[in-house]
Amino acid sequence: MNKNDVIAEAREKGVKFIRLQFTDLLGVMKNVAITIDQLEKALDNELMFDGSSIYGFTRIEESDMYLRPDPNTFVVFPWRPRDGGVARLMCDIYNPDGTPFDGCPRVTLKRTLAKAAELGYTMQVGPELEFFLFRLDEEGVPTLTTHDNAGYFDLSPVDLGEQARREIVLTLEQMGFEIEASHHEVAPGQHEIDFKYSDALDTADKIVTFKFVVRTIAQRHGLHATFMPKPVFGINGSGMHTNQSLFKGDTNAFFDPDGPMQLSKEAYYYIGGLLKHARALAAVTNPTVNSYKRLVPGYEAPVYLAWSGRNRSPLIRIPAKRGSSTRVELRNPDPSCNPYLALAACLAAGLDGIVNKIDPPPACDRNIYHMTGTELNELGIGSLPGSLEEAYAELAQNEVIKGALGPHIYEKLAEAKAKEYDSYRVRVHQWEIDQYLTMF
Repeated sequence: MNKNDVIAEAREKGVKFIRLQFTDLLGVMKNVAITIDQLEKALDNELMFDGSSIYGFTRIEESDMYLRPDPNTFVVFPWRPRDGGVARLMCDIYNPDGTPFDGCPRVTLKRTLAKAAELGYTMQVGPELEFFLFRLDEEGVPTLTTHDNAGYFDLSPVDLGEQARREIVLTLEQMGFEIEASHHEVAPGQHEIDFKYSDALDTADKIVTFKFVVRTIAQRHGLHATFMPKPVFGINGSGMHTNQSLFKGDTNAFFDPDGPMQLSKEAYYYIGGLLKHARALAAVTNPTVNSYKRLVPGYEAPVYLAWSGRNRSPLIRIPAKRGSSTRVELRNPDPSCNPYLALAACLAAGLDGIVNKIDPPPACDRNIYHMTGTELNELGIGSLPGSLEEAYAELAQNEVIKGALGPHIYEKLAEAKAKEYDSYRVRVHQWEIDQYLTMF
């Protein structure tokens, strides 16, 4: 798509408003709406906005920033009326002097992808996003009351969210997504919709769009969709398993028909890089206090730093398909992450493994959840951080992941997350009241 293609399609489809979208450092979608009369100006990169109003961008004395829409991301929202319709364009953030803004998450991912391209690689990613659907109260405020009591792969009438999920799938398909699977997940009120892998930048764009669409359609059904990792104690949390592969041209660089498990040396080195940097990587892939309530044994979430081609208890799994579908599945990311930053950090870790030929430990095909502490120590199997504070302590010492984020984003995130953890730390929580109020 180029500028003229976008303008022509917008007029042909009766678009009146265009949302220019981007994310802040935390992955929260932001946008400014323009009319179609301003579309050409926007596509000529002439639209400014106040960057000081977006967390982590710029100071008030240097607030002018430019939105640069990517024409390839133009899509019309299908739930809007055809007459006076609404479309969107994803944007990169640029400085007034025409240079890319170091604090733009999308620019950050593009920078890491460029480094991969220098080595001859493109990155393909297929995410698996889980989410909960909860009822709203009489005032429209989200509750923790689930809309069903269904379980894994259950059908209606048990799965009362099936109708909402069906409309979500149809809407995503109208927006260009190729949906591969949609089903009820393990926990009551929990769902998963998977879309086909694509290049990393397109996938990151689709993840933020996916979350926006899911929440919009859920609201139309009187439900609240949340991508919070662990909203309810005692049941499974929501993850975003991230299937990753590197290609050289049209060839999957992770596939070697003659290699062990039909994996190439590059695949093994990539696994080695992910495992080496996993503890620091968690600060980006699991970026909230709540993320670490999901990463505990007993609820299918990965905790231990190991890999396998068979079982699902380690951090990394190698799905059975080979050839062009050969991939590495990283299982700890959750959908609260900023996908641009998470994919940039994953790629940086994997490339470090390839460049420095980091061999992974032997595969662990046993159920790690059933191992004793002694067995884990004997096998040298470590674990992910137990808290956001611990994850950021690891990140502070990791130059590879910090380098992928860049100084601006790292410093702003570290500042924000230190405040977030401290705010959590000093609060008195209901568990403490229940545990101690009558005891002492």
